[in-house]
Amino acid sequence: MSNIVNHITTSQTIGPFSHEAWQWAADATAAGTLQTSCATITISGTIYDGDGVPLNDAQIEAWQPAAAGAEASQALPGFRRVASGEQGEFCLQLSQCATPAEGAPASYITVFARGLVKHQFSAVFLEDDGGLARSAILQQVPAERRATLIARKSAPGVYHWDIWMQSDKETAFFDYV
Repeated sequence: MSNIVNHITTSQTIGPFSHEAWQWAADATAAGTLQTSCATITISGTIYDGDGVPLNDAQIEAWQPAAAGAEASQALPGFRRVASGEQGEFCLQLSQCATPAEGAPASYITVFARGLVKHQFSAVFLEDDGGLARSAILQQVPAERRATLIARKSAPGVYHWDIWMQSDKETAFFDYV
């Protein structure tokens, strides 16, 4: 009997193989092709598994319903999909076409990654939003976990936000009913 321990889950061995299968949407929403007259912000970070290992095969989707009208010339208005890099890094360039309501997320987020049979839903908020304390969405998250949804400002228009799939640092994820 072998003592080999395999940490690959059945979901990892049978897919999803999103880096190959969904590349069309990543190409269609690449930051370099964003054409908008609106101001933009950048949210970048790293996606980690429960052991703190960067995930190099995740897909992060961002949806900004309010940006869809201003981005009508884009292939997928208001939508971004980016693959994580070799070190789990990702970068989202988002339109700020209209001033979002105070306390509203900068974007709704969906995460696809190895080991996930079902994708995960989240949202990212900007730390300099004066309405965070009144956010109806953040109020649904236990106070001690709200920080997992807040991108920290590192420069004008530039924010940092890491996604943790598990562990005591796990990003808050939502179920939609």
